[in-house]
Amino acid sequence: MKERKAIASVLAAGMLWGIISLFIRPMSAAGLDSMQIAAVRMIVAAVAFVGFTAIRFPQKLRIRLRDVWMFVGTGVVSVALFNFCYFYTIIHSEASVAVVLLYTSPVFILLLSALLFRERITRRKVLALALTFAGCVCVAGLTGGTRLSAVVLLTGLGSGLFYGLYTIFGRYALQKYDSVTVTAYTFLFGLVSTLPVCRPIQLAQSLCAQPTLCLLGVGIGLCSTVLPYFFYTWGLERMESGKAAILVAVEPLVGAVVGMTVFRESCGAVKLMGIALILTAIVLLNLPDQHTRTKINQ
Repeated sequence: MKERKAIASVLAAGMLWGIISLFIRPMSAAGLDSMQIAAVRMIVAAVAFVGFTAIRFPQKLRIRLRDVWMFVGTGVVSVALFNFCYFYTIIHSEASVAVVLLYTSPVFILLLSALLFRERITRRKVLALALTFAGCVCVAGLTGGTRLSAVVLLTGLGSGLFYGLYTIFGRYALQKYDSVTVTAYTFLFGLVSTLPVCRPIQLAQSLCAQPTLCLLGVGIGLCSTVLPYFFYTWGLERMESGKAAILVAVEPLVGAVVGMTVFRESCGAVKLMGIALILTAIVLLNLPDQHTRTKINQ
């Protein structure tokens, strides 16, 4: 039962990350650049989540100074550097390219989890990983072939690495701290590292001139930042890192569905096949393993 709740929590995180285009597109159309959008996310997330935690669970904001590196890892490396690489890839290539390169992250997580946490790389995980990546390629529409510059390839792979490192740093932090603590300090360090590069004066002027941006900012900060980061961190605390990394790949699936239904993007057979592959990988990971079946039969 606990694992089922963890699986549901990670899937919910992927779904909420998947609807982020509902906020990004109108914010971009209103004149904000990618780093300013990222800063708005962190401002709303940090104020809302840390403020709530300070009022409701103040004891969960206590950390040891020697453990700060963990939150530098989740906040600066896994949020700020991820945003830089991911947005650069989107701007200098295509969003579909960025999504596929981003979802090289489960590869990094499986390898690092095996090395650092002694998690087994099973045949089922490898098969689910292959199905997930193939599904992302189909959903993104890259089966026709795409040329990438060396810089874009490096930043795209960097986004996958930094995205995946949240799971690794988060695993270390969760060995000592509650998921609420990890999420709160991730947002704090993410905010501190994002503000200096977002042109804050210009951002403030834009928000004051267009009140609708404030509503969109609250939406992206709560629906596509606070809730999914908390759900993912909570689920990660209760399952293997490699499994969580593959399950959260429901994100591009949801993103594709939003694109097809809300933004009238193309809906071809290849894209539908990609969605089916990702769903197959998720179902495969939810099947009981041999050890579990043996215990049930006993």
